[in-house]
This record gives sequence, structure tokens and C-alpha cells, in this order.
Amino acid sequence: MQKTIAIVGAGLGGLTLARVLQAHGVAATIYEGEASATARTQGGLLDIHEETGQVALRAAGLYDEFLALVRPGEDAKRVVDRHGMILFDMPADPGSARPEVDRGDLRRLLIDSLAPGTIRWGHRLASVRHRTEGGYDLIFAEGPATRADIVIGADGAWSKVRPLLTPATPLYSGTCFIEIALASGGQADRPSVAAIGSGTLMAVAPGKGIIAHRHADGRVLGYAALNKPEEWMRSIDFGDPSTGLRHVADEFDGWSPLLTTFVTESDAEPWLRPIYALPVGLTWDRMPGVTLVGDAAHLMSPFAGEGANLAMYDGADLAGQLLEQLDIEAALTAYEEPMFLRSSDAAGRSAKNLEIFFGPEAPQSVVTLFDHS
Repeated sequence: MQKTIAIVGAGLGGLTLARVLQAHGVAATIYEGEASATARTQGGLLDIHEETGQVALRAAGLYDEFLALVRPGEDAKRVVDRHGMILFDMPADPGSARPEVDRGDLRRLLIDSLAPGTIRWGHRLASVRHRTEGGYDLIFAEGPATRADIVIGADGAWSKVRPLLTPATPLYSGTCFIEIALASGGQADRPSVAAIGSGTLMAVAPGKGIIAHRHADGRVLGYAALNKPEEWMRSIDFGDPSTGLRHVADEFDGWSPLLTTFVTESDAEPWLRPIYALPVGLTWDRMPGVTLVGDAAHLMSPFAGEGANLAMYDGADLAGQLLEQLDIEAALTAYEEPMFLRSSDAAGRSAKNLEIFFGPEAPQSVVTLFDHS
């Protein structure tokens, strides 16, 4: 292929796309706004699905390396009510078809698999313009612009590439997360840590919840979840983390101290993470030489566990179409049509599960969900 390919964003989808292309001798350049691979933490664990994420890793030639990163025993799940009473307790499955892996470890595996210089760090895209003679100009917040024949937006929720294809923007779901954590070794926190079990604890009630994951090294990472309007989020000041966390803890008045400890004693930077989603079933008309992968194409809530898996599958499938099809537009069409279908299905399940977790029937609705999964 003689076309120049620009991938905007060094998330899991963009990295997988570049890796599969390079494995077959096709060059691509990734433009990433962050200054380096370690500029920020990469979140918690991902369960990698056999039918999507694992397919992508096989296509990238990284499946065996992925297996070496798997966290056995951390897929256990426990659901409790606000008093800490256990309603559902599923032990870890050593033979799980959806093994857990740390997102940061997986991203590092993909980054390290690429040829040096593939990723241009510190290139935050400001805008992208279609050229009348074909191709695109990419304009960055700093540094010189560049041109590419093909542009793939792998730049997440607030994609700068998406407006070339659709005016759709993410909508707030009504639920926000606040990051929480307990460092390993804290004696005062041991009863709460023990209450988690060996994997993930989900303490949920209508409109709120505390979700905590226990890592093998003793660390606890998770979120406090609240159904709140956007105005509430703007009113909470996390400039003083302890004050901000006290406001969050007040929302869990009457809950067991075993659970509220995860908020009141959290030593994480309390980032506020509103859950946004693109409209379920989003599609667009074919635009020459440009498409989207991952959250840029189908942002959804995390409550079906599909986001990272679909992003990697998108990247691998798009690479495969570009490698197989002689005509670029035929390749992009062959990628987009099934992507629209699978992402619509996953986004619908994600939206439904978000309601199950924090809707009026919680926590029994969550127990029913896991009983039937």
C-alpha cells in the first residue's frame, strides 16, 4: 500500500490497528496528544473477551505475550447491599474465557510491539481538514501540520476526527464515577479489604454504588458511583481531596462502614469521571479516506465490558480490510458495515446494564443479571 496512513490516538484500538498493519509490512503513524506512554495512569483491569479482544490479539501476533500478563484469580465477583450483606458470590474461574489483564500492561505490550518512531508523542490534534485534491491536513496544537491519505480517528470520546463524519457528540448518562483506592498494607483497612473477596466487590443501591477491585498485590482500586446531574458535578471541589471525598461520602450516609471506608480512607487522586455515551446505533455516510475505531466510533458505558474489546477488534478488523482490499473505499465500507451492527448491540446492552446497576431495583437487579449470565 502506497497511501500514507495517520492514526489519531494511541489507545488500544489505534495501537492494535498499527500493529496489525506493521506485521504485514504496511506503515502507519500514530499521533498522540500525551507527552509519553507514562504521562497518565491507564485505569484498572480489563476482561478480554474470547470473541473480540482475544481475536484482535491473535491477529496482532501477541496472544502468547498477552497470556503472560493475565491476572489469574482476579475475576471473582461479589454483590452486596448497602449493609454489606452478601447477595451473590462467584469465585474466580481458573479457566475463564475472559481472563483479566491490567490495562496499562496491555497498552505497554502493544506499544512495545511497534517499530520505533511509529508513535509521535505530544501531537495533540487541533483540527483535521479534507483537501479538495484528496487526503487530509492534520493541524496540531503545537508543531507543524502534516498530511495523510487515510485518517483513522482512534481518539476517544471527544474525537477531533468524528466531526468529519457525523455531528453526533457524547451525552451524559446521568451517572458519574469518582476514583477511589486503598494502598496495600494498611492495617486499619483490612476488614474492608477482606469484605471484597479475591476479585471485585459491587455494593449497589438505587442511584449509587461503591465498586472496588482487590489486586493480588493488596492494592484496592475502584469507584464511587452516583446518579447526579451535571450541575452537582460542577459544585464538588476536589481541589482539596479530603473535602471532596467527604462530600461524596455524605451520599452514602447509613451505609456500612466496611463500605464507606473505601471512600473516606481513599488515597487516590479523586478524579471525577462522568459516564458519557454516543447514541446507540450511531452510523454515518461514507466519507473518502476517513473512519473511526473504538470510543471515537461507539462510546458506551463500561457496564457490558465491551469498550476495550471492541476497540481492539475494530483496529484488527480495519487493518485486515485495508490489507485485503485493493480499493480503499471498499475496505472502509467492508469495515464499517459490520462495525455498526456489533457496536449497536454492545451499546444497547451497556445502556441497559447501567440502568440495572443503579436503577430502582438495585441491588437485586444486579444479582439477577449475574445469575443469568
